[in-house]
Amino acid sequence: MEFPTYRLFDTLAFQLEKFPKSDMLSAKVNGSWQHHSTADVQAIANRFSAGLLQLGVSGNDFTAEGSDKIAILSNNRPEWIFTDLAVQQIGAILTPIYPTTNPLELEFILNDAQVKYVFVSDVALFEKVNALKGKVPSLLGIYAFDEVPGASNYKEVLNMATDAALQQVEAIKQTISNNHIATIIYTSGTTGTPKGVMLSHANLISCIFFSKWSFPFEDAPQTKVLSFLPLNHIFEKCVSYIYMFSGISIYYAESLDTIGDNLKEVQPNGFTTVPRLLEKVFERIMAKGNELTGIKRKLFYWSVDLAEKYDNLVDGGMLYNMKLAIARKLVFSKWKEALGGHISYIVTGGAACQEKLMRIFNGAGIPVYEGYGPTENSPVISVNRKEKCGSKYGTVGPPIKGIEVKLAEDGEILVKGATVMLGYYKRPDLTAEVLIDGWLHTGDIGVWVDDKYLKITDRKKELFKTSGGKYVAPQPIENKLKESPFIEQVVIVGSERKFVGALIVPSFSALKEWMKEKGITYTTNEDAVNNPKVLELYRDLVEGFNKLFNHVEQVKKFELLPKEWSIETGEMTPKMSLKRKIIMEKFKDAIERIYS
Repeated sequence: MEFPTYRLFDTLAFQLEKFPKSDMLSAKVNGSWQHHSTADVQAIANRFSAGLLQLGVSGNDFTAEGSDKIAILSNNRPEWIFTDLAVQQIGAILTPIYPTTNPLELEFILNDAQVKYVFVSDVALFEKVNALKGKVPSLLGIYAFDEVPGASNYKEVLNMATDAALQQVEAIKQTISNNHIATIIYTSGTTGTPKGVMLSHANLISCIFFSKWSFPFEDAPQTKVLSFLPLNHIFEKCVSYIYMFSGISIYYAESLDTIGDNLKEVQPNGFTTVPRLLEKVFERIMAKGNELTGIKRKLFYWSVDLAEKYDNLVDGGMLYNMKLAIARKLVFSKWKEALGGHISYIVTGGAACQEKLMRIFNGAGIPVYEGYGPTENSPVISVNRKEKCGSKYGTVGPPIKGIEVKLAEDGEILVKGATVMLGYYKRPDLTAEVLIDGWLHTGDIGVWVDDKYLKITDRKKELFKTSGGKYVAPQPIENKLKESPFIEQVVIVGSERKFVGALIVPSFSALKEWMKEKGITYTTNEDAVNNPKVLELYRDLVEGFNKLFNHVEQVKKFELLPKEWSIETGEMTPKMSLKRKIIMEKFKDAIERIYS
């Protein structure tokens, strides 16, 4: 399948020609929404490019080594996109870095990419990068988007633009091939040193248009989305360009804490998310439902039970459909209002989503579609979609159009096509391990369901063997356990051990409520996880789930932990995946207690 020969920055001319917008990119500034039109964004990007040229930034010979690297550490905001477009237009390469990256990893990335300039959003990130300046010989300057005392402001770069430099930008644009590298994204990964994934304009454009045609994202100039997943992550960056090539306006949430308020203000037609945030939304909904009394409470739980049985591929019958219509009108309409009232799609990716959540949200009339793909594939491999029979809950949907997908003998998912990365920056050894005869070896294990839908069963490296020689896949067990309202997070352990164990972080809001109902005094999380009655509750829960698994996969013993894992405390990646190696190391005493 052919895809257009655009470069990413061609989205500006594309949008200006087809659907020029007054609110291409919007963000809150001093409490009110500030809009940037398509023409504004183009003018800013061109001046930004011209200013970078004046700073000596260039694409040189348009190779990975020869092109200058520009890093960005920032929250989601229009300036993120301005920087991305400006860097691309002169053949330089953007290296986006998570704002939460620890200083050691940050120093490694800046040196590995030999970054020339860094753009940051605020004072905290300026100080973080500035503290490393002496350790990064290539770094010539740091610019901030906010007004930061002692820091240069990015507008100074825009103000360097001259007419001659602007003409030079236009000339350079004409020379940039869509095979040129657009970005090097360092994958934080769950173990090891970050690897720089080199993605060309063609990699990203093919993924954007194959995804746009598959999902499908129609050209929809009257619609808007809310963006809050980090733009450093390829998932949000890719969908941002899908939005821009579709004429969809992008509004940036102020922060993760304000998403609820921003949804009501913006009233978007869609957004992308990760399962962890969907779980949080559902937990808040259930907590509010738990506060209800009498007939309202009964109606709430009746509705949730109905939605949990929802199946888009099987008609529930006239009686079920009638009941669901009543539940949608009386209960689920309030859920939709809380999301702004106009949601027609939510796309989730980055980690496995609980099938139960997929059924409940879709049953409630809130369409959630799960997709899948690694950074190395730009990223989309497959996605559930709107069309009839285009979705199956518990799977990541059919592969997108335009690429080939197959399973290796051991079940590893392999993909081939224009979306596959050029390789890892300066690591031909690692590239050779995952790119074999044109096929990207994803490291994910999967199966086909109904010969159509792809289902991820585990990470190849996360499969482990018990001391009895039996293989165990931890993810399906973890996903099932997380269906309990009392379990917030869980990691399955048992490599080279006699049996399978679990580290469990309780959902303390649900646990506190249960303790109150049982007349058990709550003092601290530490006391709660050691309370005999609480331990008995979790033993019963685990035993209930064990019936769903083979004997070798059943959790024989577990440890309750008093504190939730987070990005800040180091147990989760910025895209909210668990860092198993870190968790195993940090909680080795708890693991030893399981096997003592």
